[in-house]
Amino acid sequence: MDCNQIEQILQTALNLDEVQVSSDGSHYKVIAVGECFAEMSRVKKQQAIYAPLMEHITSGELHALTIKAFTPTEWKREKVFNMPA
Repeated sequence: MDCNQIEQILQTALNLDEVQVSSDGSHYKVIAVGECFAEMSRVKKQQAIYAPLMEHITSGELHALTIKAFTPTEWKREKVFNMPA
């Protein structure tokens, strides 16, 4: 799957503020930012990302997915403390 396809699927399904998908061969990394993740546990956030991608996962078209999901406030804090300067 193309990273742009994954971004579009997630953006359409979850109305995210920001979504970034990168690929290293067959492994995909998703960073998703949206108010929709407020009040969700880490597991619920991952389930919210998996749900719109499930048909691609079950078909084998998409696998090895790493997910990081944040609210806009969490994302600002993440960028300050964990991103290289």
